Amino acid sequence: MFRLTQFLKEIPYPTPPGPRRRPPGPVVIMNLIRRCNLACQHCYSISADIDFPGELTTAQILRTIEDLRAFGVPALILSGGEPLLHPDLIAIGTRAKELGLYVGLSTNGTLIDEARIASLARVGFDYVGVSLDGIEGTHDRFRRKAGAYQASLRGVRLARDAGMKVGLRFTLTQDNAHDLPALLGLMEAERIDKFYLSHLNYGGRGNINRKTDAVFRTTRRAMDLLLDTAWGHVMAGRAREFVTGNNDADAVYLLHWVRARFPRREAHLRAKLAQWGGNASGMDVANIDNLGNVHPDTFWWDVSLGNVKERPFSAIWRDPRHALMQGLRTSPRPVTGRCRGCAYLDVCGGNTRVRAWQLTGDPWAEDPGCYLDDDELGIQGGGPRVTLSPYHRSVMGTHPVMGTHPITHPVMGTHPVMGTHPSTGTYPITGTHPITQGAPQALSPKVVP
Repeated sequence: MFRLTQFLKEIPYPTPPGPRRRPPGPVVIMNLIRRCNLACQHCYSISADIDFPGELTTAQILRTIEDLRAFGVPALILSGGEPLLHPDLIAIGTRAKELGLYVGLSTNGTLIDEARIASLARVGFDYVGVSLDGIEGTHDRFRRKAGAYQASLRGVRLARDAGMKVGLRFTLTQDNAHDLPALLGLMEAERIDKFYLSHLNYGGRGNINRKTDAVFRTTRRAMDLLLDTAWGHVMAGRAREFVTGNNDADAVYLLHWVRARFPRREAHLRAKLAQWGGNASGMDVANIDNLGNVHPDTFWWDVSLGNVKERPFSAIWRDPRHALMQGLRTSPRPVTGRCRGCAYLDVCGGNTRVRAWQLTGDPWAEDPGCYLDDDELGIQGGGPRVTLSPYHRSVMGTHPVMGTHPITHPVMGTHPVMGTHPSTGTYPITGTHPITQGAPQALSPKVVP
């Protein structure tokens, strides 16, 4: 996660840079359950409204949370599927808070209602993140359920009025970028604490539907709007937080934004960004899925490091033998292509490795989601970019780090949710708007404009 507001505050209120500090343990996102009442277009867990066998029992979850706390994990995010469908969510959240963990709840918001809000508030969740991927019909198409937007908005309002810190999570694609201005306006009108812009990452349905990923010019316009909005809140002294995720090139884009407007602050901010260091998958971020498998982050479900039913998370996370984890924990990471020649590798950390792996079979190839050009990155003599190809269910080949990777993993296998659905098609962008501008843009299998 890139804390945009935190770094923007370094412009008017600079703080001394220092050595990069590692938390004692990673932030852990724990998928309590894979079942979900929605079937969202970009869901990394390919959830559906069915039961999935072999999930962790409540006793196993609680034992794992105790191990996380003893290991020094500072924060636990309870996710799904839809975590409110887990019958023991309240007990799990309460126990995590008793252990002294920061506990967040990641939900689609549709099941937060008048009957549940009191019990949720009593848990004392430190943060509730609700996914909204557009206004009304746009959101409902992404979530594949009519009325999902209004149900989620009701959940946001109930949580806010109960005194809980609430944030909106928005995944940017070519099909919903036009709603970003309205969502930022909604944040202000509804007095919502936080806005999280997530770039599309290629896991689960997000990989299957990667052809809808935002083209670079759309990403840049979205970031311009987000930067200007966040800066306006900083200067006005408003307590609003803006963050982004799944594209650490955002930090480099911010640096160029500062260079153009506050050149005397560029060197200071670059030092702060290098101290941050970019992508933290496999280091400061971890995932435990509903079956107990441990992954470098939530988008690496095809790579299991071990299972908490067999070994504690603390033992799995310390195990140095997995080649992918060795690379993720190497500084600098062993990236190739334009990422190796980038002058800002110390800032972004090589960005998101999943996109490189899904498109090329090589986790160390360039990240095709980087939306800055060679000149902006100080790359000399750069060749052709890796371009975005539509998803095909096929063998990815053998790689010395990842091994043979057929897309027949239990998560990715044939499933009724994976079949043809209207929501997996192309939704045209209509009208003129400040993000995509001009006439509707035809989607292309290539990201490079």
